[in-house]
Amino acid sequence: MEGKKTMERTVAVALKDGIDADIVSVLVQTACKFDSSVYLKEGIRRVNMKSIMGMMNMVVPKGREVTVIAEGNDENAAVEAVETLLAG
Repeated sequence: MEGKKTMERTVAVALKDGIDADIVSVLVQTACKFDSSVYLKEGIRRVNMKSIMGMMNMVVPKGREVTVIAEGNDENAAVEAVETLLAG
C-alpha cells in the first residue's frame, strides 16, 4: 500500500484584508471540495482547512507567508485552488 501523497507550498497572503472572517467560509468550502486533507500552517499554528472553527482562529494579515499542505490523491489540485484564493 502506498503512503499518502503530500504537497506543500508557501504562499504570501495577498488578500486586501488578509485571512479574516469574510474569506474563511470561502477557504473552507474550497478545501471541502477535495478528498485530500488540507491544512494551513502559519508559524507553529497548523489548522485543518475543512474546519470552520479552526479556520476562524487563523487570522493572518496581508503580506504574511503561510504554508498550504495537502495530503491525499488530489493534493496538487487542492494546494493550487487554495493558493489561487490566497493570491487574491
